[in-house]
Amino acid sequence: MEKKKVIQNKDERIKDLKKLWSLFLEDPDAYDEELGSIFEYGLCFDYVPAGTFQDQKSGYFRYQLSWGGPGDEFRFYCDSAFSPYKITYAYLDWFDGMEIELEGKDFDLLKEIFENFFVESGTAAQVLQESL
Repeated sequence: MEKKKVIQNKDERIKDLKKLWSLFLEDPDAYDEELGSIFEYGLCFDYVPAGTFQDQKSGYFRYQLSWGGPGDEFRFYCDSAFSPYKITYAYLDWFDGMEIELEGKDFDLLKEIFENFFVESGTAAQVLQESL
């Protein structure tokens, strides 16, 4: 898989989320003509326990944006207090995939969204409990 393509996709997703998050902070009911609202952007938010996939050592929260060929998602690896210590972007095509760790402003943005949108609302705790 071409890393350049994955980085380009990640950057497009970050750009979308930055716009939607900014709109949400101004007005939780805000709606973008192209993207919709932050509530509509992802397909799924769930928890993937350790061992779900071969060689998967850690569980993570998955913010799935698309599925099929290709699919993409952000993965939040958290401590017991739901604080992300690692966030990745995964691009998954048929029988191939690549996961890139976020850094700097990208990490900060996704961490802010995770903590203030998924944790504060109780969604992270609920999906974790449902996965047990």
